[in-house]
Amino acid sequence: MSRILVLNCGSSSVKYRLYDGDEVRDKGTVERVGEPGGGPADHESAVRQIIEGLDLAGLAGVGHRVVHGGRKFSAPVRIDDAVVAAIEDLVPLAPLHNPANLAGIRVAREALPDTPQVAVFDTAFHHTLPEAAATYAIDREIAERYGVRRYGFHGTSHAYVSRRTAELLDRPYGELNTITLHLGNGASACAVEGGRSVATSMGMSPLEGLVMGTRSGDLDPTIIFHLRREAGMGVDDIDDLLNHRSGLLGLTGANDMREVLARREAGDAAAALAFDVYRRRITGYVGAYYALLGRVDAVTFTAGVGEHAAPVRAEALAGLERLGIAVDPARNAGSGDRVISPDGAEVTVCVIATDEEREIAQQTREVLNL
Repeated sequence: MSRILVLNCGSSSVKYRLYDGDEVRDKGTVERVGEPGGGPADHESAVRQIIEGLDLAGLAGVGHRVVHGGRKFSAPVRIDDAVVAAIEDLVPLAPLHNPANLAGIRVAREALPDTPQVAVFDTAFHHTLPEAAATYAIDREIAERYGVRRYGFHGTSHAYVSRRTAELLDRPYGELNTITLHLGNGASACAVEGGRSVATSMGMSPLEGLVMGTRSGDLDPTIIFHLRREAGMGVDDIDDLLNHRSGLLGLTGANDMREVLARREAGDAAAALAFDVYRRRITGYVGAYYALLGRVDAVTFTAGVGEHAAPVRAEALAGLERLGIAVDPARNAGSGDRVISPDGAEVTVCVIATDEEREIAQQTREVLNL
């Protein structure tokens, strides 16, 4: 089997996996990239450090996570100079992420010039969104000129988890309707109809949708104008507030759900309110996506919070019994990939560990015909 290196460059970290076929030969994460007193000075240094420390004999390809592919990239592509230029053109749509992704691509191409490289886009899975789901109700010419539309994110995770749900339930992927809930520090919901994304909570950027660790999720746009006019806040200040100082952090001072749950259990009123805001938003999206799909076969939780926070799973779905959705307390308290709904439930509720790097490796193999 072919050896594939996956590089996942985040805003302040670089995660890597070296696959030999389906087996992970090496893995790790370089943290605190570019932070004072932290790790490597920049993403270029981090990726060089990773490549120099790995045994890459027999390497058949490198797969890169790229957050934003805009409307141009609806599938993974082999990287060349034109692809790099196109990803650079999309930086205004993902100023926190695409530059880091490009840094990893540049270094890997320089260090491994004879190894084919593939870009796998977070947004690509959501290219199947109907136009009615992707379109915002603003002036059409302005929207078209400036690329204002719903793109969606966490696509590799939603693709992997929805497919794994079908495998867990021993059902044909093309016949299954699933609501996937990727709940980590970033969080998004996705309605997957027969293997196709038809609705997702993140929009033009990863800010829209569910309440997250530091991001607000959905809010009235007037809040931005109000803060500009009444508080005298600049655009960059408001951007920083909504992306880095909101969500759980803004409500409690902590962006880690484990801490929020502990504080809630101890009677902290702010943590209790934050939890209710968080789970209420999830409940609303599940109900909305149920209505859009018409029939739901499974609801699947994934990512750090989704996989490990039993109270979030139980309370986010509480009250949906009339829709055939319920959680069994004993199963919910377990671990690993599993069904957590009662026997005979109309909608199966699952917990599945996401593996975005494995999905990137698989898509890289498909592009390179390996």
